[in-house]
Amino acid sequence: MSFQLRLEKVLGRYSDIAAKLSDSDIGTDDRISLGREYSELMPLVEAIEKFKSVQDEISGLEDLIAEDDTEPEMSRLVEVELGDLKSALPDLEQRIKLLLLPKDEADDRNAILEIRAGTGGDEAALFAGDLTRMYQRYAESNQWKFESVSFSDTGLGGTKEAIFEISGRGAFAKLKFESGVHRVQRVPETEASGRIHTSAATVAVLPQAEDVDVNIEDRDLRVDVYRASGPGGQSVNTTDSAVRITHLPTGIVVTQQDEKSQHKNKSKALKVLRARLYEHQRQQRDAERAADRKGQVGSGDRSERIRTYNFPQGRVTDHRINLTLHKLEKVLAGEALDEVINALITEDQARRLAESA
Repeated sequence: MSFQLRLEKVLGRYSDIAAKLSDSDIGTDDRISLGREYSELMPLVEAIEKFKSVQDEISGLEDLIAEDDTEPEMSRLVEVELGDLKSALPDLEQRIKLLLLPKDEADDRNAILEIRAGTGGDEAALFAGDLTRMYQRYAESNQWKFESVSFSDTGLGGTKEAIFEISGRGAFAKLKFESGVHRVQRVPETEASGRIHTSAATVAVLPQAEDVDVNIEDRDLRVDVYRASGPGGQSVNTTDSAVRITHLPTGIVVTQQDEKSQHKNKSKALKVLRARLYEHQRQQRDAERAADRKGQVGSGDRSERIRTYNFPQGRVTDHRINLTLHKLEKVLAGEALDEVINALITEDQARRLAESA
């Protein structure tokens, strides 16, 4: 389908929805569904109307120049304006093409963020703590809600595993590019010889699932309860409040012990399980494209090293797009993380535009 035909199809659909919404006999569910589609189409329709308006202006000015009785001074002014409009047209067309790209169905969802210390012992746990603070500050800068679901520390300022729920506009759409292995290179405080150590932490970002997204049957779950314990085996409480849920068909296991109530722990564990199952289903649907996606931006492969944080050089390098920023402190403070994420989004858009051409 040609570009112009695609634009006409969008405008036609927009008009159809407007007509249906004006019908007083429309059902509540249909009105909500159509209203959502209407709102989603509005930015695209506005961009198309601007594009067509500029096209019409260009056509009118070209006709004016072609007229024999147009004065030379007027022709020069018209040619300048014509040049400005023609130079604006490619940017307008590019914006429309970006808006036409298929949207990830999960982009508008909240996110479940999981951070785990990887290879590197205590240094890896300290780095996982650094990443936790980075994402918390980044969430604050975006005015997102950042809530702990599960947290396990080393007792030495490090993080073994942390799971958070991040709620707010664009949370998953931005953070989904963070899934993968994050590597740190620095001299540990305990290293007397000054040798640089390399350690890692894994990050997983999952779209938060609703009850309607994933059907979990009770018969598919094995729920074990046990006594929660803190660092060093110290008892957190004296009741069997900790919960371990195993989803038998997939083998996915979720544990939760942060709350003193077994009921609350089970509720939190089910929320994480639902998100992991939803992501599992999404990955299965994308299985046929797995070979094409391997190594690409946003592949979400947690075994893939995506970024290196080098302290001696003060740099952060994202290996997927060969981007290096000498702003390590600002990135870890959440201030410059947008520079990396926006570059990843731009690269992803460019790839998808090339594929749709």
